Amino acid sequence: MNNQYSMHMCKPVVLKWFALAVASTFLLIAVPGVMTAQPEKNDRPNIVFFLVDDLGWKDIGSFGSTFYETPNIDALAAEGMSFLQAYAASPVCSPTRASIMAGKNPGRMNTTDWFGAPQPDRVEGHWTQDKPLLPARYQPYLPLEEETIAEALKQHGYRTFFAGKWHLGREEKYWPENQGFDVNKGGYHKGQPNNYFSPYDNPRLSDGPNGEHLPDRLAAETVDFIKKSGDAPFFAYLSFYSVHNPQQARKDLIDKYKEKKEELGLEEKWGQEGDRKVRLIQESAVYAGMVEAMDQAVGKVIRSIREREIEENTIVIFFSDNGGLSTSEGHPTSNRPLRAGKGWMYEGGIREPMIIKWPGVTTPGAATQEPVVSMDFYPTILEAAGLPLQPEQHRDGKSLVPLLQGKRMDRGPLYFHYPHYGNQGGSPSSAIRRGDYKLIEFYEDGHTELYNISDDMAEQSNLVDEKPELVRELKQRLDRWKSSVGARLPSENSRDEAN
Repeated sequence: MNNQYSMHMCKPVVLKWFALAVASTFLLIAVPGVMTAQPEKNDRPNIVFFLVDDLGWKDIGSFGSTFYETPNIDALAAEGMSFLQAYAASPVCSPTRASIMAGKNPGRMNTTDWFGAPQPDRVEGHWTQDKPLLPARYQPYLPLEEETIAEALKQHGYRTFFAGKWHLGREEKYWPENQGFDVNKGGYHKGQPNNYFSPYDNPRLSDGPNGEHLPDRLAAETVDFIKKSGDAPFFAYLSFYSVHNPQQARKDLIDKYKEKKEELGLEEKWGQEGDRKVRLIQESAVYAGMVEAMDQAVGKVIRSIREREIEENTIVIFFSDNGGLSTSEGHPTSNRPLRAGKGWMYEGGIREPMIIKWPGVTTPGAATQEPVVSMDFYPTILEAAGLPLQPEQHRDGKSLVPLLQGKRMDRGPLYFHYPHYGNQGGSPSSAIRRGDYKLIEFYEDGHTELYNISDDMAEQSNLVDEKPELVRELKQRLDRWKSSVGARLPSENSRDEAN
């Protein structure tokens, strides 16, 4: 094996000690009669990654929302590049989060459902117990054998920081501090906060004053880390619990959006998706307040970067882990014109708002329609930092540096695998996006749907009957991919047959 790519295979102990050694390297500077040690100057870019939970593609102003207000994120889009067809690896959270950390498709790692969902032998008493299929068995943690992007950066002297939602394994050995992060503020096994206001009852985040707001606290922790980073390059990963349930917002923001809703004359409007009703218009004052509070937290961190005068050497990334919650559990947002939302293989479930600002590289206000996916962050960050790629690790990701530089790039096919029933109404399915076309395979009855996403982002015109040869080709590609990564499939539910 080429030495350049072999080191990541020995993760357990050697690399962790090696990373510490590299991170603490000093330049010896000769002074008459004395040898003094000075920290190595930061000549690599800092990286700030904002990951929002359950934020829909159209939940920010620069991506089309006319009700929610996100001035800080909109300003980031004006200064960086917007990816208008960016995808999460999965329509639910844990699989996408694992894909960002490991650079691999959840289908390859078998991390295909949110960590805590029932296994096939544990559906008794669950709402899916009488469904036609049993979900595929999945791995409920991010394996320690995977070298995370944090560990890869740490090996090259980066200080690493995590704040917010982790949700990548129940046991402490799978938590951020054991997956490459020097600091962990709030990350443990739970997928949603007990409370958005202190006290938090979080084993990795001390309580603040009563009433302290969680997104602001996480931003403050991030700012504190940045201020203390010194000259070492840093990777700050602010992974919001917002805007996931429970739906809780500051009273001042709720009042603001109640007034705005009344001024605009907005009323609830509903449609139907499968057996679920789907919200068709953005008008929830509570959800709007959660979105704006998250935006304010983003702004707080970005201002700290400017105040430290490191903006020109800091790459900022903004993304969401799955589509907006529109078909269940409060239905707080609408993803229209995209179809459905979180938990579904339609665009509303997997297309995300994505922005990257790389000063001196990205053209301010640029946008691209090239389809990209969450596994691409890993190699993109490495290349942007001037570090060697690790193709055996980020096997399903491709560096987006050419796109960021304004060059043409064919990302190639995207594959999605969700062999589970989503709590929000989606059913076990897989999909392939190649060029303008997206094929979805549904496992309950084996039917397929084909859409031209460029012409029909709302996925209203199923082209299966019109393009049988394309359906056959894409289905074969999807089958070969599933076989090549060892993707697990759902199985027949004998309980359902008995009924």
